[in-house]
Amino acid sequence: MPLLATTEDTLDWGRALAASLQAGDVVALCGQLGAGKTHVVKGLLAGLGSEEDVTSPTFSLVHEYGRARLPVFHFDFYRMNSEAELLSIGWDEYLDEPGVVVVEWADLFPGLMPPGTQWFQLEVLPEGGRRVTALAPPNS
Repeated sequence: MPLLATTEDTLDWGRALAASLQAGDVVALCGQLGAGKTHVVKGLLAGLGSEEDVTSPTFSLVHEYGRARLPVFHFDFYRMNSEAELLSIGWDEYLDEPGVVVVEWADLFPGLMPPGTQWFQLEVLPEGGRRVTALAPPNS
């Protein structure tokens, strides 16, 4: 999988991923703090034609972006405490929307991710940069 030497490489990878996305797709981004998950989402939104300012939804839990080829629902599970808490904010309803759902820290609640979710691991490399790896869905 690609090595992302710079922030621009990470944005470019997100842009490339956006080209393949369709309404109903779900993207799971896993990786430690600072691995580049939010930068991937920034690139993804740019690749979908949005100029909206993308920030991590760590405290708001979800950001909605509607000015792109497809609406994007950007979740961050980092501060979620339980599946019940996630369901209480309307997780199931977002999955029914005609857009793309992107989740940072998706590996915290893999059982709530629908079949067909695209899973990616971002890893900070000791020598600098990042590596992104496609993952098999948990329990597959």
